[in-house]
Amino acid sequence: MQKVDESRVIKVTNTRYREHFHIQTPAGWLNDPNGLCFFKGYYHVFYQFHPYSAEWGPMHWGHVRSKDLVHWENLPVALVPGDPEDSGGCFSGSAIVKNNRLYLIYTGHHYYDDGDQDHFWENQNVAYSDDGVHFTKYAGNPVIEAPADNSQDFRDPKVWEHDDQYYLVVGSREQANSRARILLYRSSDLLQWQYCGPITASQSIELEGSMWECPDLFRLNGQDILACSPMGIQPQRHRFLNLSQAAYFVGRLDYDQARFAHYGLHLLDYGHNFYAPQSFLTPDGRRIQFGWFSSFDNPLPEQADGWAGALTLPRELVMHGNRLGAIPAQETAKLRVGEALNTSAIIHSPHQLPVADPQHTEWDLTFDLPNDYDSQVSWQLANNDQLLIALKYDQATSEVTVHQHGQASDRYATIGHVHQLRARIFVDTSSVEIFINDGAATFTERYYNDQQPVTATVAASQPAAIAAKAYTLDMKG
Repeated sequence: MQKVDESRVIKVTNTRYREHFHIQTPAGWLNDPNGLCFFKGYYHVFYQFHPYSAEWGPMHWGHVRSKDLVHWENLPVALVPGDPEDSGGCFSGSAIVKNNRLYLIYTGHHYYDDGDQDHFWENQNVAYSDDGVHFTKYAGNPVIEAPADNSQDFRDPKVWEHDDQYYLVVGSREQANSRARILLYRSSDLLQWQYCGPITASQSIELEGSMWECPDLFRLNGQDILACSPMGIQPQRHRFLNLSQAAYFVGRLDYDQARFAHYGLHLLDYGHNFYAPQSFLTPDGRRIQFGWFSSFDNPLPEQADGWAGALTLPRELVMHGNRLGAIPAQETAKLRVGEALNTSAIIHSPHQLPVADPQHTEWDLTFDLPNDYDSQVSWQLANNDQLLIALKYDQATSEVTVHQHGQASDRYATIGHVHQLRARIFVDTSSVEIFINDGAATFTERYYNDQQPVTATVAASQPAAIAAKAYTLDMKG
């Protein structure tokens, strides 16, 4: 098994954008969360990692663990590419515990010898650990190879157990029509896998995508959910505005027939910067999800400082009828190091919220709106010269709008006509996570502030009552 070349590992040169309470690399590049699990008393999160530069490169698996889901310990790199089963990279995958052993199932990425980074092939592999820290790649890799009718896109296995059997789904693109599909496999031992076939496929590239990366299939409140990260969807007015999306289907998986019958595709998060989410079950039965603060074709100023990317806070997934939502995991309260604000007021014109450190704060805001369905309320984060992030709810349109400085367009979520808006907002050094009305909508955002001070302001188009709480947050608390 390959090892990290410590002589090539880069270091952070400037901490101006470093997060205070999110998972980030010691240095280097980060993207998708992988292998979320609970094993031998610890929560484990792995992530796509390039330790030798702040640019995307041959993917390793970075690794952190935690006793409480919010205070994280950096561990040695779990998977290093370069072996025959993963010569071009250890791409995304998942984890499962069997007989007191932790198994990682991941995609091996391979390039053809023509110098074209877009010409590749992929397979699925297994690694395992008895201590949760040191991993061994299975000698029989690869355990799954692509079916004959598959394109080169064949990645990101998500594994689970059902009725004493193991199942996994893989994101796939069919060769014949270039449409996305999800493939299902079954095993009794995690090493020998039987191909069950495609359980569902994209009906239209423009409406549902050409590739569903990072599939995540799970059951919540009696319904089966297929979350995925679709590529190639065309924008639909105020929906699907990102380069690639994080979305989900609600339906039912028929294990015997290997079919997933489902409703239409919905966005999982409405912000500018959310991709490749993955989830797992906690020991007490909650479905917890992490995502990547995606960048895609937007610049990442922190790359100049020797690092790039972060993972979101843990989110608990909840159902509202047939819609999936998220709320902050209860463990985020452990990040609070002091109550910075607890006040009520009637607001109209812009009203500054007086806290000492708005960039490392959890805001809990409740707006009581008038009954005429024609009011707007807002929250803004700004420095002296720039509006960094702005949140607005408009009763007339029933839409929440989020503006991010430097983005060509805003992002939108329709939540209906409400008389009360609750916004829980987590602001870190260079990220903002917004949770609306206990799961009705979330927005995940990046921002970059090179100036001080930063202020947080609320306003209303008509006099409205607001209850505002704020807590200073820090992972070291």
